[in-house]
Amino acid sequence: MTFAGPLIVTPRPPLPRVSVVVPIYNAADHLAATIGSVQRQSLSHWELIAIDDGSTDDSATIVAAIARADPRVRLLRQPNGGVSKARNHGVAHSLAPLIAFLDADDQWHPDKLRLHVERHQSESDLGVSFARVEFLTPEGMPTGQVASHPRNRLRPVDFLSENPTTTTSNWVLRRELFAVLGGFVETMSYSEDLEWLLRVACDGRWRIAPLDQVLTFYRTSTGGLSSSLQRMEQGWLRLIEEAGCYAPQLVAQYGAAARAVQLRYLARRSLRLRGDPGIGADFMWRALRSDWRLLIREPRRTGLTALAVFARCLAKACRRCLKPVTKQPQSTQDQQT
Repeated sequence: MTFAGPLIVTPRPPLPRVSVVVPIYNAADHLAATIGSVQRQSLSHWELIAIDDGSTDDSATIVAAIARADPRVRLLRQPNGGVSKARNHGVAHSLAPLIAFLDADDQWHPDKLRLHVERHQSESDLGVSFARVEFLTPEGMPTGQVASHPRNRLRPVDFLSENPTTTTSNWVLRRELFAVLGGFVETMSYSEDLEWLLRVACDGRWRIAPLDQVLTFYRTSTGGLSSSLQRMEQGWLRLIEEAGCYAPQLVAQYGAAARAVQLRYLARRSLRLRGDPGIGADFMWRALRSDWRLLIREPRRTGLTALAVFARCLAKACRRCLKPVTKQPQSTQDQQT
């Protein structure tokens, strides 16, 4: 009989308190800074699941190198299927009772996860928490500009037209919401986050509530999906289509007003992108046609946006009229005549 010695049982590592889901598509330039902002968190019991969505750059290689040095980081890969499918994939492989999303070019304050976890522990009916957001330049430098923040309790109608949470990178949520309500609609690539929040709000069992601190840093961009205004509008229309299935009365009552707000947002965005003035004017005109009372409810924002987009359109028309006409040389036959 051979004595094998005492049985040594290796203790299982504790479950992470938060699973951080990072969808990635060709984000090699910003990944190290983004993941670094998670590694610097004052709450250290987290896992990070990076989902490479068919990138063609070095994104997967960068994450793999970080994961070799930090076992809390995992890399999953999938054929390109869009951000909604990538996030759902990450949640399906997560372990923690709380889920946080972080886009591959955004960053967090070092106390982000700790403060959110404490808030969820103290409020059992809190389903989704979000913080204040500061905008970064495309190069990642602070701008000092902070997104507007809701002060009143959020209602389903608040998610029909604009996102009061600003960005998915701002969320921390209970994983049971995904189990009960489902994940993101995988065929949506814009407004998929707003549609998911609307589902939570319409269900009514969990609150969506803010933390009044800047904890999320959102990198602005002039390229990609954010610049595709027509696609953004189509994404919002898809949101309304989805909402009509579970909140038809809400859509019937507030749909026209919500469409006006969304079109005004697109008009304002066209100003920042400095594209074709006619596109912004078209968005603004259709906003007022959808619900002209937007001028009464929000006169300052609506009036200033309308003035700016129509002024740009008028300036373009004036430049066209004042452009000097180059006189064409006469043909030989005309000269002889």
